[in-house]
Amino acid sequence: MTGKLWGIGVGPGDPELLTLKAVRLLGEVDVVASLAADGRDRIARTIVAPYLPPGQHELLFAAPMRADRATRETFYDEVAEKLATQLDAGLQVGFLCLGDPLFYGSFVNLLARLGGRYPCAVIPGITAMSAAAAAIGTPLAHGSESVAVLPGTLPDAELVRRLESAEVAVILKLGQHLPRIRRLLERQGLVGCTWIASELGSPRERVSRLADWRHEAAPYMSLLLLRRQAPGP
Repeated sequence: MTGKLWGIGVGPGDPELLTLKAVRLLGEVDVVASLAADGRDRIARTIVAPYLPPGQHELLFAAPMRADRATRETFYDEVAEKLATQLDAGLQVGFLCLGDPLFYGSFVNLLARLGGRYPCAVIPGITAMSAAAAAIGTPLAHGSESVAVLPGTLPDAELVRRLESAEVAVILKLGQHLPRIRRLLERQGLVGCTWIASELGSPRERVSRLADWRHEAAPYMSLLLLRRQAPGP
């Protein structure tokens, strides 16, 4: 009998924002697996640390986040096969994902490779954009508003095109792209209605208007929330 692969959403950064189901599963699975980008902290692992039983069997994979597509595909092929070894042994494997596993999550790459071979399930997690709206104190969406979720890796022209019709926009994957995106928003006259939220739920959490942000780049776990108009009654 094969094991089961669980994609476990660990939320945006605060250990208290894990779901009850996620906490329960962390105490039940045989193996806890997680990724850490080359040279970065094990963020997802740090979030769940209070809930891991002593002696928990863990697998940590160093992900080449800035590698070319072929290198990334090879990496996920290798991770999938290592997890398959655990599943073939009949073990329950929990794979940690920041935020929600199916929202820009690395788990999607593993689900595509293993979903047809083994039982898989997903435990949803609170997304960073929901946590950002709560920290700012503004609705993510209200009434008939639409929300655009955009990766900061988009080219300028495409980002501008998508922002033109957005009443509310969330821009993810900032990092080194923040200076370029900030200049773009300045040209569009949108800096004044944009907030930046960084490392939510951690001791390093920072939330401010983009106009007041004095740093050139943004930490890995950062996003922009743009709202053209204040929400109506």
